[in-house]
Amino acid sequence: MKANKSETIRSFLAIELDQELVPKILDVQKEFKKTNANIKYVPSKNMHFTLKFFGNIDLDMVEDIGAAVEKVIKNYSSFDLNIKNCGCFPNRNVIKVLWLGLEEGSPIKSLQKDLDKEFKKLGFKKEKNFISHLTIGRVKSPKNKKEIRQTIEKLEDIEIGQFTVSKICLKKSTLTPQGPIYEDVKVFELN
Repeated sequence: MKANKSETIRSFLAIELDQELVPKILDVQKEFKKTNANIKYVPSKNMHFTLKFFGNIDLDMVEDIGAAVEKVIKNYSSFDLNIKNCGCFPNRNVIKVLWLGLEEGSPIKSLQKDLDKEFKKLGFKKEKNFISHLTIGRVKSPKNKKEIRQTIEKLEDIEIGQFTVSKICLKKSTLTPQGPIYEDVKVFELN
């Protein structure tokens, strides 16, 4: 007799974007659309700041992850994030991901580091070089790379705006041919 295989979900921990900032972010995407490059844009409903990507986890891990998050966030109050700067990964010669960044000095880095310590105890790999960012698009081919680079240079000092983070969300990601669908598994309120 076969043992029941535990159900798994593809998951990540995230900070959701304030919807009031979406029009400014869509304006940034419009600037990249002018390049006629082969870019797959992130829909506004999927925009977020990832704190930890878990990948496929057993459903029974959700409680352990939740307990780890609760332990860490009791030391954090709501905080502000200021979205600014436009950049790319891995670099301007090989552009794969277009992103918007955060102002230096925000608590997100220490929050992520504290969460990572707890997640390591659960067997998850530690993040090597965490860079807070909001992915706005993925470059699918090198077509019009020069124009993409010029647009990044034009927008690199852009200021999008500030929002208050009062919760973080454990999300389930379901991959579909139309793109990923994200659902909240658990929501954690900050003090």
